[in-house]
Amino acid sequence: MKAMLAISLKKQKSLHWTHHSRNKMRYYRLSEARVKRVLRAPLRIEEGIVPKTVAYMQQAGSKARPTEIWAMVLDEPQRRKVITAWRYPGKSPVRNPVPFAILREVSEFLRADEEA
Repeated sequence: MKAMLAISLKKQKSLHWTHHSRNKMRYYRLSEARVKRVLRAPLRIEEGIVPKTVAYMQQAGSKARPTEIWAMVLDEPQRRKVITAWRYPGKSPVRNPVPFAILREVSEFLRADEEA
């Protein structure tokens, strides 16, 4: 008798790409998959410059020519809107990181949602 494996998949919000984000991705030679990877596994999360937005960062490039890939996102109830994406040459200074308490609260909410 084979054991059944129950997998709980959390429903992810669909991504909406603005014209601006698509143009910037083309300019900086970033694919949709690369930006999605930044959103899934960011190295740093900061408050966006635009109100109610969050900026996600992931390192890229090489040791000799380090770069960072950034994506700015606006979370809406039904979807996640990618406002813009860019490649920063070098290492950017740390700016307004999202407070740890808020990150912990969001992760607890996601865990509770997965269990339900």
